[in-house]
Amino acid sequence: MVSAMLEIHQFACLSDNYGFLAHDPESLETTCIDTPDADAYLREAKAKGWQITQIWNTHWHPDHAGGNAAIKAATGCTITGPAEVEKLGIAPDRVVVAGDTVMLGDFTAQVIDVSGHTNGHIAYHLLEAELAFVGDAVFALGCGRMFEGQPGQFWASLNRIKALPPGTLLYCAHEYTASNARFALHADPDNAELQEYAAQIAKLRAEGKPTVPTLLSRELATNPFLRADDPALAARWGGGDAVATFAALRAAKDSF
Repeated sequence: MVSAMLEIHQFACLSDNYGFLAHDPESLETTCIDTPDADAYLREAKAKGWQITQIWNTHWHPDHAGGNAAIKAATGCTITGPAEVEKLGIAPDRVVVAGDTVMLGDFTAQVIDVSGHTNGHIAYHLLEAELAFVGDAVFALGCGRMFEGQPGQFWASLNRIKALPPGTLLYCAHEYTASNARFALHADPDNAELQEYAAQIAKLRAEGKPTVPTLLSRELATNPFLRADDPALAARWGGGDAVATFAALRAAKDSF
């Protein structure tokens, strides 16, 4: 039984990435969720008084795993991630696949296959903490660009995210929400909840505030990529098949 609250420290880095440090105050373990900027992670951990003991990678892209070597050299931490991270020249200490679990103190993270953006992309779901680190698989009102996967594969991955408890906070890795909102309103113009959400996003960004994390229940009602099986969206974009609808939405966003 977990008695302490998991602490999440979120900070902006690179041009539009978010860095996340997850800290268990009982074990004093701290994990980096991806490593877009090693210097920023080391600086932020020091400011918090936290010792980095782990890295959890979601996928291999340099703005997610590019800081692994420097952070490991500075801290001696353990790197956990999908095998594809080896593409950057440093293999994870522990390779994980869907169904595996990872521990941070007494907190358990379930590894979920969310391939599509890349073919080895994973997410980490912490049921007790009611949150998931989803990398570039899904964003507030969006999803990752399909660099390596196929539409059916990516749609199946999004369904795994959709199946999480609706109260799950999704920690996605980029501040893309204002752009995603513009496309979502184009894709689903009659969605009243989306219109309200988009207005809130515009206000937050005007105030320089983050739109991440996002609540899954709200994404289920407003994110067009999670709603490719909705009859109205299917009729507008795909003719009834969820995979075809998702593929059409993703292609349209790519050129929007």
